[in-house]
Amino acid sequence: MSRHVAIVTDSTAYLPRAAVERHHITAVPLTVVLGDQALEEGTEISARSLAQALQKRRPVTTSRPSPATFAETYRKVAASGASGIVSLHLSSEFSGTYDAAVLAAKEAPVPVRVVDTGMVAMALGFCALAAAETAEAGGDVDEAVAAAEKRAAGTSAYFYVDTLDYLRRGGRIGAAQALLGSALAVKPLLQLADGRIELLEKVRTASKAIARLEEIAAERAGEGQVDIAVHHLAAAERAEALAQRLQERVPGLSELHVSEVGAVIGAHTGPGLLGVVVSPR
Repeated sequence: MSRHVAIVTDSTAYLPRAAVERHHITAVPLTVVLGDQALEEGTEISARSLAQALQKRRPVTTSRPSPATFAETYRKVAASGASGIVSLHLSSEFSGTYDAAVLAAKEAPVPVRVVDTGMVAMALGFCALAAAETAEAGGDVDEAVAAAEKRAAGTSAYFYVDTLDYLRRGGRIGAAQALLGSALAVKPLLQLADGRIELLEKVRTASKAIARLEEIAAERAGEGQVDIAVHHLAAAERAEALAQRLQERVPGLSELHVSEVGAVIGAHTGPGLLGVVVSPR
């Protein structure tokens, strides 16, 4: 049995299935509570079902994995031959997932480094891929953590939502609280900053907001080697069109991923979400 550093993340990384399998990354699912049903993200509730529930204004909440779930995951990963584990998770500003992982790590049979990346979606996913590639090249736990943290430091995430109502109801709007009230009529562009959601710009129409999102992402990408992810919820045509335009505008584009977010992020953003993650290599 070969000894190696294993990478664990959570379901909000929204990594392509092929990448998860190729790099042997383990993703621990968060839970979506729909009415009186607790459902695992990625296996028991789809983005489409979530979008339909939100459109019908059904109550939707989310919850972290339990420390026991993480403990069992670490045991299984160790049993597969891991000599150490790097556990990378979404911003602790959004979820108690990081705290649950820290508790479980104390009892793990091999050393576990738990990292609050301050990221979410493929901003987190790119960190997990950087750690996995470093581990596969023979890097130890410290080197894999350093690779993930370096990737996080250079990664930017911007997104457009049709309405701030879902973020407001979920208490995830952070510094953008000032937008509430009169500004709910505008189309906001938001960004991830210091692990929180903050207002980037206010735009009057959806079409202008999406055009501005494209402009910001292209400017951030520059001309160096960069990976980009375009996310959406119930807005596949918009996402594909945006991805195509970015492919034409970004000369150093290495990898381009287009995907629908899962139920956990979707519950807090609502249908119509369009997001872009820009991650220089």
